[in-house]
Order: sequence, then C-alpha cells, then structure tokens
Amino acid sequence: MLKKLLVYVFVLFAFSVFSQEQISLISWNIRDMGKTKNSEELDKMAEIVRDADIVAIQEVVSGYGGAQAVAKLADNLNRKGAKWDYVISNPTNSTKYATERYAFIWKTKRIKIKNRGELIKELDTLVDREPFYIDFFINGQKLTVLNFHSRPHNKNPEAEIMAISNYLKSKEIAHPLVLAGDFNVDEKELVFDTLKELDYKPSIRNQKTTLKHECRENGYLNHTIDNIFYSKEISKVKGMAIDFVKYCDNLTSARNLSDHLPVLLELKIE
Repeated sequence: MLKKLLVYVFVLFAFSVFSQEQISLISWNIRDMGKTKNSEELDKMAEIVRDADIVAIQEVVSGYGGAQAVAKLADNLNRKGAKWDYVISNPTNSTKYATERYAFIWKTKRIKIKNRGELIKELDTLVDREPFYIDFFINGQKLTVLNFHSRPHNKNPEAEIMAISNYLKSKEIAHPLVLAGDFNVDEKELVFDTLKELDYKPSIRNQKTTLKHECRENGYLNHTIDNIFYSKEISKVKGMAIDFVKYCDNLTSARNLSDHLPVLLELKIE
C-alpha cells in the first residue's frame, strides 16, 4: 500500500513539474536597427541573445534596411547551434519620424506559431507606435507576447501606457500574456497601477537599462524604463537586465549596438 502511495505521489509531482513550460524571453530596444549595423555588431548581438528562446526587438527602422538587419541577426543566430525563425511587423501608423517596425525572433525546436503576428489597430489612434503581438505555442500552450515602444519621456508616454492597460483590461485575457518593451517610464510610477491591478508583474525592479553617453562617477547606466510585464498565469524564474557593457572602456563600442540593455525574463507557464 505504501509503495503504491509513493508511486502515486511521484507521478503527481512529475506531472506538476513537467506540465509547466519554462522558457526565456529577451526584450531589447536596439537603437536604429537597420543598415547602420555591420556584420561584427550583428554577431555581437547574436552572442548576447543566443541563450534566449524568444527575442522581442523594438526600434527596427521602417525601411528595407531594418528588415534586412533582422534577417541577418537571425542568420547569425542560426549559425550558433539552434534553428531560429523571425517575423517583422509592418511599419507602425505613425508620423514620419516616429514610424518604426517591431521584430520577434525565436527558436523553432519547442516554439511554434499559427500566424505571423499583427499590429494592434485598435490602439493606433491612442499611441504613436501601436504594439505588435504574436501568439506563440510551447508544446501546445499558448503564450501571447505584446511588443511595444513608447513615445519619448517628454511626450506623455503615460497616456500610452494607460491606453494599453485599458485595452488589456477590456479584453479580459485569460491565457498567459507578456507585455515587453521600452516604456520610457519607470515601473514604480502610478501609471502602471492599472496593469498591476490586473495582476501583471514587472520582471525587474530598480534596474537601470539605458546607457549614458560617457562614463561618470556613478557609472554608465541611466534610466529604469525597459521592462517585461507578465500575467498571473506565468511564474517568474528570473528577471534581470543583461549588462553587455561591463566596463567603462567598453561604453563607446557598446553604444554602437544600442543605448539600451536587454531585459531577460525566465518564466514558467502554469
């Protein structure tokens, strides 16, 4: 009897462990992701994100050079031991100097898609660059990821954050969802309260994610504005900003990649 009970407990434990899908997601505002990025820089980017399962990229330039740079980054990743796929959004419905694209890159071994994603048109009159979302399927479990780049801090990004929060509230989404991006607002600010009331949590807190132009006495990191928010159907394993600069002497070359650090979220889908 005891032996049967132990077997039953083990089976329940194994099912509870293996029914949770653990993946890692990186969100990265890659400044001016386009033809200005050379082969060496794209390879450095690939090294930074290669261990992730999904990469959400903001600030892809809207012209052909942006799509070309994303394709080259994916090609570099494909040469590092895993098979990757990618999608690039249409240009956002924005003014000339605000228009950008978004991109997702992901490992295809465990992660599948059923469509190529789309911009959220319901928000295009409320934000400068409407979010781009896609549904990923990890062993059949659905994970929606929204990719967003807000307007600059002096142009009321708070209004955009509130619009997205209200959008998510109105949809009453019941499956795992992640909102990733550059919000140009610290997650501690009151504007994120609606999102937090919906049980979304930030992957990082009090971690600076932007780079200064030059190293100073208090270092080379500046603002706490990039983050990944995850819904209540997700458990965080680890969240961090990936500091690829490390030393002041590397700051100039690092800024050629981006003036933002990538944000990592390792998660389990319940």
